[in-house]
Amino acid sequence: MSSGSSDALPEERQREILRRLNSHGRVVAAELATAFAISEDSIRRDLRELAARGLCRRVYGGALLVGPDLPAVNLRQGLQVEAKLSLARKAVNLVRSGQTILIDSGSANGAIADALPDRMRLTIVTTAPDIAQRLIDRQGFEILMIGGRIDKRAGSAVGIQAAAEIRRVRADLCFPGACAIDSATGVWSVDSEEALIKRAMIESSGETAVVVTTDKFSSAAAHHVAGIDQIDHLVVEHDIDETVLAAFETKSVSVHRAKAPAMARATSSDTVELAD
Repeated sequence: MSSGSSDALPEERQREILRRLNSHGRVVAAELATAFAISEDSIRRDLRELAARGLCRRVYGGALLVGPDLPAVNLRQGLQVEAKLSLARKAVNLVRSGQTILIDSGSANGAIADALPDRMRLTIVTTAPDIAQRLIDRQGFEILMIGGRIDKRAGSAVGIQAAAEIRRVRADLCFPGACAIDSATGVWSVDSEEALIKRAMIESSGETAVVVTTDKFSSAAAHHVAGIDQIDHLVVEHDIDETVLAAFETKSVSVHRAKAPAMARATSSDTVELAD
C-alpha cells in the first residue's frame, strides 16, 4: 500500500506498520502519523491492537519489534564506525586531567575510551570489561571495575550490586549510553537493569555527557533514564538537524557538534587539546 493516505483501512495501516517494524526494528508514532496523514491517537490505537496480538512491544513514543532490541555489543562495534570515532574525538574535549570519569558500556563509549589521550592522570570507573581492557596497558589511567552480573548483550555489569558500587563513587563526569533521546523527556534505555546503571552513573557524577548518533533521536525505548535537566552536554553528529539542536539548547544543554567523519580522520587523537 502507499503510505501518506488517511483513507487506508486500519488493517492496511497495521500491515504497513508491521512491515516497517520488521525492516527497522522500531517505529515512532509521530513519524507514522505524518506518513499516514492521521492523528497520533489513531496510530496509538493501531499500536495497542498490534501489541495485544503479541506482534510488537509498545514503548514511549512508538513500538519495538518483539524480541531482542539490540545486537550484542561486539556486533554493534562494527556499526557506524566512522561516525562514532568522530563523536568520540569531540567528546574527549570535555575531559580534564586528573578527573574521575564514569564510562558506560557500548560501542560509542568504546570509541571514547580509545580517543582519550595518554598521561592525563585519569581514574576511569566502568561496568564494561571491554572499556577496561582498552585502557589497561596505556599510560596515565587508573581503572576501577564495577562488579556484578555480566549481561552478555550489554557487555557490562548490571543489577542492584553494580548500581550500589557506582553510588559509592564520586565522579567528575560520566558518559552514559543512550538507546533513545528526545528533547521533551530525555534519555531512554531498552533494558530496565541497564537503565538502573545509567541512572546511578548520572546521580554519582558532577556532569553528564550524552554522546549519540543521529538515529537515536528517532528511536524508541521502554525505560526512562534521565530528564533533559540532568544532561549537561550533548555530543552529536555534524549533520544533525538544527531544529533538534535548538530544542536542547533552549533547555540549557551544551551541544557539541562533531566534525564530518572525513575531517575527523584527518585529526589524530594525539592533537586533541585538553585543559589541565
